[in-house]
Amino acid sequence: MSAFDPLDSFLLAASRFCWTPLSIFIQIQGCLICLTLALGWACAAYVRGREIRQMKDSMKCGNSFAFLSHDINDLEHSNQVNLPRVTVIMPLKGFGEHNLHNWRSQTVLKSSEWINFSKAWFLKITSLYGGPLEFLFVVESTEDPAYCAVCMLISDFKDNIEAKVIVAGLSTTCSQKIHNQLVGVERMHKDSKYVLFLDDDVRLHPGTIGALTAEMEKNPEIFIQTGYPLDLPSGSLGSYCIYEYHMPCSMGFATGGKTFFLWGGCMMMHADDFRDDRYCVFSGLRDGGYSDDMTLAALAGANKRLITSPPVAVFPHPLASDLSFARYWNYLRKQTFVLESYISTVNWLMNRALFSVHCYLSWGFVAPYFMAMIHIAAALRLHFNKMHSVEDTSSISGGLLLVGCLAMCTVVELISMWNLTKIEVQLCNMLSPEAPPLSLGSYNWSLVFIAILVDNFLYPLSAIRSHFSQSINWSGVLYHLKDGKISMIERSNDIGPSYTDLGGKHLYGKKGAPPKPSLLGSLARSLAHWRQPKKFDV
Repeated sequence: MSAFDPLDSFLLAASRFCWTPLSIFIQIQGCLICLTLALGWACAAYVRGREIRQMKDSMKCGNSFAFLSHDINDLEHSNQVNLPRVTVIMPLKGFGEHNLHNWRSQTVLKSSEWINFSKAWFLKITSLYGGPLEFLFVVESTEDPAYCAVCMLISDFKDNIEAKVIVAGLSTTCSQKIHNQLVGVERMHKDSKYVLFLDDDVRLHPGTIGALTAEMEKNPEIFIQTGYPLDLPSGSLGSYCIYEYHMPCSMGFATGGKTFFLWGGCMMMHADDFRDDRYCVFSGLRDGGYSDDMTLAALAGANKRLITSPPVAVFPHPLASDLSFARYWNYLRKQTFVLESYISTVNWLMNRALFSVHCYLSWGFVAPYFMAMIHIAAALRLHFNKMHSVEDTSSISGGLLLVGCLAMCTVVELISMWNLTKIEVQLCNMLSPEAPPLSLGSYNWSLVFIAILVDNFLYPLSAIRSHFSQSINWSGVLYHLKDGKISMIERSNDIGPSYTDLGGKHLYGKKGAPPKPSLLGSLARSLAHWRQPKKFDV
């Protein structure tokens, strides 16, 4: 027994420390964080669930197109032809396993082949968005693997959509993504009333553009409309960490209306705001902008402009099947790095506050679990070692009580997360009735729990590193910040990885050369599969 005395002494001392007033406060705080998250996800689930109920009620009243609009009269030809022109701008970087399906979901919205539900209704709904619609795919150069792939896609759908590929060149004053977006803005149609920025990994629903446009038309005071992704983990711990990272943020987008959050993967704005540089949206992004959503959210707050997120704006986001932990860490670094960029002193103060609060809550969430392990280990040692004091028994018994409370709060939190995910999966299935149905069956909730601990433990480390480094590698481009803005850009294929973090997209290719033959064959087969004869065209 003497060999275990040092371990016994350490565990008993640690258990007594975990029963001090400060430690008890930390453990109770952890329980409250769990319950707060559970409450937030329950409220988000209510908002998403309300949309499902409204769609079901509309379908019961005979509206077979409730996934497009609750009011079937909105789909009348007389209403559709008066819809404003929308320009969709999609900055591209690389080509991966999910891109073809995502691009098709974005471009096919203008294709009349989609309507197979009712020939009579097809005569009234000539497309899923009835107004003029153009798609601008913006690449850095013709060497990008996405260039050949998207050219092939546009060629195949040239009779159904208005689309073009734009080569933007290299950015010099802002991030490459923002540079591509602004070049697209400069090239958009002069009559476009709204511009929709989409990431290339966004999988839209058939009625997404129509729903966003309808809200903009209904309330001209809206500055930006946004949405949020529903991550579909691929099975690796890294993919579950990304799913867990996004889930707390998702409650800020499930408001059904006004929000202070903004996701750069889906943003609809007034085109004239860019043409006239209102609120410095163009110059603010161009002059040193690193993050499009953080910059625009800061401008919205500074000018008291409205950001909204409709309840239907939730998009399936399949993660790469080979998403490694290293790629998750690089993604987390990019996410924490955005807090180092700012456009004003007020924005800097808000970012510092967000940095501090997030780091405190992250470790405040994880710490009780470490203390719980100490309580359990001490209790087990106490069970096998009969030599103990009354003080030890009291601290360990109290510790086990806190462990039980933490366990119950954790179960409540996971159930609430599971419920929100289930409702969002159901909503996505209803909004995209043509797509293969999503399922919760692939989610591993043991890995979800582990990812919660891993992500919250690593977030402060990533944030601290970002704060002191002031530089970040984004898809092989090294950005340096000074005074919150990009001050220097370094490019080299040797700087970074050959694949993007989430989608696993190939970042580099040969100029003017198509992808590998196997990829082209797969692309052609997929296009042939998705494209159906348009026998009802008139």
